[in-house]
Amino acid sequence: MGKNKLAKFEENLGFKNLFQFPATIAPWQAPLRGNWKEGYYGNGNPLVLEIGCGKGDYTVGLAKLHPERNFAGLDIKGARLWRGCKTAVEENMPNVAFVRTRAEFIDRVFAPGEVSEIWITFPDPQPSKPNKRLCSPAFLERYRKIFPQGQGIVHLKTDDTDLYEYCLNEVVLPAGYEIRFNTADLYASERDMGEASQVRTTYEKRWLAEGRKIKYLCFKLT
Repeated sequence: MGKNKLAKFEENLGFKNLFQFPATIAPWQAPLRGNWKEGYYGNGNPLVLEIGCGKGDYTVGLAKLHPERNFAGLDIKGARLWRGCKTAVEENMPNVAFVRTRAEFIDRVFAPGEVSEIWITFPDPQPSKPNKRLCSPAFLERYRKIFPQGQGIVHLKTDDTDLYEYCLNEVVLPAGYEIRFNTADLYASERDMGEASQVRTTYEKRWLAEGRKIKYLCFKLT
């Protein structure tokens, strides 16, 4: 393990906007579960969650666009989260928090009805393990647990055609979920995609430079 990574882990311990929880299956529950809005953010604004947020590019970018909302980025990699935490601190962004744990444990971190939207940006496509895809039925049921009355908005951005088509054709359409936006080429679309095209992650910039098309799917769990 490099010294730079160790230094980031050490600095992570001092960030007030980073909450680190076990990655084990042994039962545990986040102290702020059910009280994130008032207990951390100090308001009752809607809470938007990015799962697999990496360096937090999208979490921070969305928070800048919407200071009237609360944002949380979740990832298992502490060295990646360091960048998002540091940026949010340096730019004095009280509507941003980060959570270090596995995506499977989101209902241990957030209570029913606590999250209104979920963003999944450039996740691991898991070509050989579809059940581990963050848009799989198993994960959608986890999201349902933390949405108000089991209903909320899910956004997927990816450069992976197989993942996009899986989510659209094998998950969303068969279930009859309400599709809000859908395009296989985000930046060629004539329709205004709003924040989906206004924020670009480090990976997204790389894929665009390589000529890859960005897919975007927004739907509502109902």
